[in-house]
Amino acid sequence: MKSFKRYVLLVVIFSSVHSVRASVTHYSIPEEMKEGSVVANLATDLSLDVKSLGKRKMRLDLIANKKYLDVNKETGELYVVEKIDREYLCTKTLTVCYLKMEVILENPLRIFNIELEILDINDNAPQFRRDAIHLDISESTPTGERFSLSNAVDTDVGSNSVKTYHLSESQQFTIEVQTGRDGSKFADLILKQTLDREKQAVHNLILTAVDGGTPARSGTASVIVHVLDTNDNPPIFDQSIYNLKIMENSPIGSLVIDLNATDLDEGSNSDITYSYSLYTSEKTQETFNLNPATGEITVKGVLNYEDFRIYDMEVIAADKGASSLTGQCTIKILVEDMNDNHPEISIKSFQSPVTENVELDTVIAVVSVSDKDSGDNGIVDLHVPDNMPFKLRESSDNYFELVVSEPLDREKVPEYDITFTVTDRGSPPLSDNETMTLELLDVNDNVPQFPQSFYTIRVMENNAPGALLSSLTAFDPDLHENQYLVYFIIEKEIANTSMSMLFSINPENGNLYALKTFDYEIEKEFLFHIEARDSGSPPLSSNVTVHIIIVDQNDNAPVIVSPWRAHGSVVEEKIPRSTDKGSLIAKVIALDTDSVHNSRITYQFLQVTDATLFSLDQYNGEIRTMRMFSYRDPRHQRLVVVAKDNGEPALSATVTIKLTTMETAVKAYSDMTEEPLEYDIFSDINLYLVIGLGSVSFLLLITILVTIVIKCQKPKPSKAAPPSRNSVISERNSTIADSTLVSNDAYWYSLFLAETRKGKLVVRQPLPKGSRYIVSSIPRGTGLTDTSDSAASTLQVGIQCPPLQ
Repeated sequence: MKSFKRYVLLVVIFSSVHSVRASVTHYSIPEEMKEGSVVANLATDLSLDVKSLGKRKMRLDLIANKKYLDVNKETGELYVVEKIDREYLCTKTLTVCYLKMEVILENPLRIFNIELEILDINDNAPQFRRDAIHLDISESTPTGERFSLSNAVDTDVGSNSVKTYHLSESQQFTIEVQTGRDGSKFADLILKQTLDREKQAVHNLILTAVDGGTPARSGTASVIVHVLDTNDNPPIFDQSIYNLKIMENSPIGSLVIDLNATDLDEGSNSDITYSYSLYTSEKTQETFNLNPATGEITVKGVLNYEDFRIYDMEVIAADKGASSLTGQCTIKILVEDMNDNHPEISIKSFQSPVTENVELDTVIAVVSVSDKDSGDNGIVDLHVPDNMPFKLRESSDNYFELVVSEPLDREKVPEYDITFTVTDRGSPPLSDNETMTLELLDVNDNVPQFPQSFYTIRVMENNAPGALLSSLTAFDPDLHENQYLVYFIIEKEIANTSMSMLFSINPENGNLYALKTFDYEIEKEFLFHIEARDSGSPPLSSNVTVHIIIVDQNDNAPVIVSPWRAHGSVVEEKIPRSTDKGSLIAKVIALDTDSVHNSRITYQFLQVTDATLFSLDQYNGEIRTMRMFSYRDPRHQRLVVVAKDNGEPALSATVTIKLTTMETAVKAYSDMTEEPLEYDIFSDINLYLVIGLGSVSFLLLITILVTIVIKCQKPKPSKAAPPSRNSVISERNSTIADSTLVSNDAYWYSLFLAETRKGKLVVRQPLPKGSRYIVSSIPRGTGLTDTSDSAASTLQVGIQCPPLQ
């Protein structure tokens, strides 16, 4: 509030008369005060009790269309509700601006008149009514001439209104500030230097109006001065003298020159008309036409170098100003001689057609040339195109011979269009031409050509006789009979068979046919030559190599060669029932006479009694056991194997193999042992391990026999007795310990008692003299209750007893 206290003036007028309207209070504030700013404390200024303002319903009645002010009933302060714009509230004609209001209180009723003076601040810049001021001033206007300019308007009043004007820097203009009767300021534009439109047609100035506020505000307007033209410049030609050359016989209407005169003035002062002067002859005016508007000079009559060679003329250019100004120029036209006669060609002799093998330097044509002009215009040159196999040879004055300069080839170029061109040496040169066509006759100089030097033809076997194999066509670039070709097969015998018996070729079109059906299994390829011969004289020929490849078809089924059997019969095989897992049972071998791809054979089971018992390798045909035989497996197994090739469609052959399993010899004595054996006691013994253990047992048996023989041959007492009953022959013998003894001699069981648990062999009764017995020792635990391969073994034991005494 301290910021604007200096602007508030309190004027209290006391009246001696006691009434409702007791006094008028006057305040002064600047415009544009912020909302909420306190103007004055009415309670203090009007001597009112602040505490009773609310009870007395204090209110403010503002005489205005907006509620700019209001009173705080608690403090009695008068404050700004809305910013006050003096220029909006009061007109510019009012030097003092008041805002009147009444403060009303009740109980008792009191009305106080308040006058609030709104003081102006410099919040508006000067403005011109138009942003641009246009003036038209003639370039002939004298210096010191005045021109009125629009003044600027500032809505502020007093010292804040317009005070002065400034003009941008100019050599031609200045301003003078004037004061009106109402105190307003305006400026006059004064010309201080003569104008020249041809130098500067437009002057752009800036007029600035400045008010007297602090800080000062300003506004600008553009002053655009257009300089009006006066006819003060004569027309001027580009040149004062023109020297021209023109060719004789120039066509009527040809442009000789386009004259151009310029006038720096504008408008009608720069519009120019052209005319001949009085010093131009009538002959010249009849020969040349002058366009008065454009200044173009064109040919009007015939120009003949021999009749008239030089023309002189004078042309005047005048503008259309009020006081016309003129300019002039001189023109000299020289007529030049031209080459207006064309050279001529005459063909005296021309030989066509000629054979393509014509000799070099042969004369084809004789040509003469001429030109009616004289000097360089009458000298002529004759030539033919450089890219042709011909050249010109001068035979006499203006006579030329056309001769062959390079070998000719009809196949490359069948004919030549020879253009003879004659040109004189005039300026510009004139020429003429004549075209003759030379046709070449064909000679037989090209051999037939096949597109390929080697043909590979694939033929599927079992082809139909007479089938088309390929078309072997040669090309001969010659013509007529020289290009008619005949095809034939060059004879060649293979295995006493001629190629013409196997193949045939159409002599006219080169179509190659097969005369027989080919079998890949018998014949796989053929190699021969075909010749193409033209019908020229002498005839020319060439040949090509033909390679016939017979392609295999899958026309042969596989043939089973192992196991061999008669046609339609069944192969029977016998195998031990003790055959081990993975053992080879049989191998099926099939052969196919087709090619490698079609003869690739695979093997499969078509039928099998037990699919878990046998496996078949699909590539080598081996049949192996997948497990060992058990007592539940039937003795007879039926296997049907199919051999299938890789052709499309595939062919196959089958073989039936009947397998019969056989029992070992031990089975006959299996029920004679101390511990009864099952039906297939050896069914789980590996065949190879049995053979190995048998070999070891055999060696051990030999060792025992040798030891027994040595003992039996030692010296004995003369009355030695043979082994008696209950004699122990062997004790703790590791061979029979914990074993079951089996013999192939049933009588042996009545002579011996084997106590195998203790490893003893006891004699039951006296033994005959020289007796020999064989016993087999089988370790315990190798029965049906133990099928381990390592537990199964056979030991042969031989006992040689001394003769009884």
